[in-house]
Amino acid sequence: MTLVPEIRIRKLNDAEIRSDQRYVLYWMVASRRLQWNYGLQHAVKLANQQQLPILILEALRCDYEWSSARMHQVFIHGMQDNEQSAVDRGLRYMAYLEPEPGAGKGLLEALAEDAAAVVTDEYPCLFVPKMQKAAANQLEQRWACPLYSVDSNGIVPLQMPEKTFARAFDFRRFFQKNALDCLADHPVADPLDSLHDTTRVQIRSEITERWAPADLSTFGSQKLNQFPYRESVDPVAEFRGGPSTAQKELSAFLRNRLSRYDEGRRDLDNCSTSGFSPYLRFGHLSSHQIVHDVLQSESWEPGKLKQKVTGSANGFWGTSEDAESFLDELITWREVGYNMSARNDDYDQYDSLPEWARTSLKEHQSDKRPSVYTLEEFEEARTHEELWNAAQRQLVEEGRIHNYMRMVWGKKILHWSKSPQEALEIMIHLNNKYAIDGRDPNSYSGIFWILGRYDRAWGPERPVFGKIRYMSEDSTRSKLKVKNYVQRFARTAASDNG
Repeated sequence: MTLVPEIRIRKLNDAEIRSDQRYVLYWMVASRRLQWNYGLQHAVKLANQQQLPILILEALRCDYEWSSARMHQVFIHGMQDNEQSAVDRGLRYMAYLEPEPGAGKGLLEALAEDAAAVVTDEYPCLFVPKMQKAAANQLEQRWACPLYSVDSNGIVPLQMPEKTFARAFDFRRFFQKNALDCLADHPVADPLDSLHDTTRVQIRSEITERWAPADLSTFGSQKLNQFPYRESVDPVAEFRGGPSTAQKELSAFLRNRLSRYDEGRRDLDNCSTSGFSPYLRFGHLSSHQIVHDVLQSESWEPGKLKQKVTGSANGFWGTSEDAESFLDELITWREVGYNMSARNDDYDQYDSLPEWARTSLKEHQSDKRPSVYTLEEFEEARTHEELWNAAQRQLVEEGRIHNYMRMVWGKKILHWSKSPQEALEIMIHLNNKYAIDGRDPNSYSGIFWILGRYDRAWGPERPVFGKIRYMSEDSTRSKLKVKNYVQRFARTAASDNG
């Protein structure tokens, strides 16, 4: 069995493995897949050492912040795939959907009573770190059961950098210096293949009676709408989550879109972006597998890496320009946000912005805005700029915004809000409520970049923006063909209004 690198494993309490128990429990939280998963790989290792089977628990609260039918459906897509994969392997997988707030309390503790150890996924965002810390204390005090947290988040282990990077350039340069070490290890494609004891675990009846496992075969829209969500947001009918769909998207990207990624991702009509962001967000796809498959498609080998480290976004990998561009987006721009959230509890707070940005925004806070809109007006796409309205409608209807348009979307919220603090609140709320890839370190990177994080001071100083990078509808129209994009979402708005 290939071992998980020690730098990716954290023991969250002082309890020791209990050899006299019935199984090893894998508590699936962030890496919601059975492939390319360091957490499951470590659970298999412990199970083999103790000659025990594995029990997989994948649970879903109903009262997480910004919960909605849109988000719930994507989680459930993944659960359906995972259950089928586990059944095909003869393993016990327990999916639990909390029917009302607090109903799931005690489930983990009850399952841990019979566990030699519990293994979970590290995820440095939202409520997850606090939840896992509380669980570690609870399991140690009640059952003397250890809890391990395993990092499958990205190519750079969260614990490898010893500082928070202020610029993407600095993070990229760090990765380039350590690329061979980061690429030397990756999760095994099928961690369950080496599981020695494949006995199907029997869960005590008092547990399944109190916390009934979900019947995932009957999930239509009617049943989905029975949950008490915090937000009323419909699912995106055209989008299906889950590891099975993610694998199809990866194959399609490698076959059809990677070769025109660099230029084509700016095309609003025939965009060649990967579309991986939601699958990465829900843990349905591994960035390690993506990098492995992209490099394999390029016939890459380590000797092609540029020997001199410059921090440049181009020319490091020794691959095609399209692959270079894609890998920089996937590793640098995605993982710099994980570096921030893993090391700073205030990653989602205004005061975490660079000092130069906060100073400049404060100096211009009293500047007259060309327009000021409320949250409701933004949410309903009722501004004076049709291009911005189109981007907001895309977010509401499709759960995403074209990558370039997302930047313009955020810059104009800053321009049209009473204050930069209010602009931040509006961006976070709208993104996390509607975007399928929201509520993630990568999301917060994009939002805070609007206000200067990972950027530099720009001149000339402008009203409202100060030294923050400026973007406008006119500049966007000069760079992108927007006519069809605007018309497409104008028609959506017209149909919504009857």
